[in-house]
Amino acid sequence: MAVIFPSRRVRKTPFSQGVEAAGVQGYTVYNHMLLPTFFKGVADDAEHLKKHVQVWDVSCERQVQIKGPDALKLMKLISPRDMDKMAADQCYYVPAVDQAGGMLNDPVSIKLADDHYWLSVADGDLWQYALGIAVGRGLDVEIDEPDVSPLAVQGPKADELMARVFGEIVREIKFFRYKRLPFQGQEFIVARSGWSKQGGFEIYVEGSEYGMPLWDALFAAGEDLNVRAGCPNNIERIESGLLSFGSDMRRDNTPYECGLGKFCNSPDDYIGKQALREQAENGPKRQIRPLVIDGEIGACTGSWSLLANGQQVGQVASAVYSPEFEVNVAIGMVDRTHWNPGTRIEIETEHGMRLAEVQDRFWR
Repeated sequence: MAVIFPSRRVRKTPFSQGVEAAGVQGYTVYNHMLLPTFFKGVADDAEHLKKHVQVWDVSCERQVQIKGPDALKLMKLISPRDMDKMAADQCYYVPAVDQAGGMLNDPVSIKLADDHYWLSVADGDLWQYALGIAVGRGLDVEIDEPDVSPLAVQGPKADELMARVFGEIVREIKFFRYKRLPFQGQEFIVARSGWSKQGGFEIYVEGSEYGMPLWDALFAAGEDLNVRAGCPNNIERIESGLLSFGSDMRRDNTPYECGLGKFCNSPDDYIGKQALREQAENGPKRQIRPLVIDGEIGACTGSWSLLANGQQVGQVASAVYSPEFEVNVAIGMVDRTHWNPGTRIEIETEHGMRLAEVQDRFWR
């Protein structure tokens, strides 16, 4: 069995002690940090997530801190999202694009002040892009990675668990909003967010020394709630249509192709605006669609081609069997000619040819 050896380049997290004690069975590397992939099994973990509550070590969602007089100016250059509408206690999904309109990352932005933002990034070195723009444009802004490690609490019992640790005030937090709440003399940003459709929170733990005390407090408070350690779940996230940057969408895809056109609403001249103008007016030539795949499938470890009459009309990078819905669920990037619901397409998997059918919606 292959082993991942932590180092200064592939780091453990403030919660790794708890993750390992909970019996983690697999890791991947994400933003140079360890990210758990399953505990009792992906299917078992998914079933538990949908019924109870889990605590996820998502420290790998590193924060790019943008702070200074020109912080907002830089944020407006990076993303097509209208940043002027962002409230003081709000989290924003902000696709970041390059000069050709290609997706560079899809972070969640947290506004700490008018001149202070965090970008909670997907896998990728977005800070280098931000730094390059700041230097090239001569912006008065500081860019670094603060000692902030997110911990997610997800599942239908998340509100109850969080209320026991942080107080009833957590129930008042609206979706993609946050409050600053105390814990052992420190104050954390607690947002109603997370990479599942089961509901829950993300706690931005500022100060690595608070990692295990918070982990232990959540497990002590949730024993009767059947709390378990968990992690982003491949079955649940595909059922929910939650896109994975680097798999379902990459730099050769635009926000419009990823179904994120509603976030391209900035009136400012952000980088890539001219390149996206044609798609803004006429729509993309390909776009993310849910699919069902016939037959038995194994793991999707790369990219599977969608074929019509021998010609490629798209690709699938995320596919898995759903025990709840009893079908193979998938996320595909499909050409406009074949993206209508009910369209049957061949799919070339590493396990053989299969048939796939475009669906009208995701399963959650």
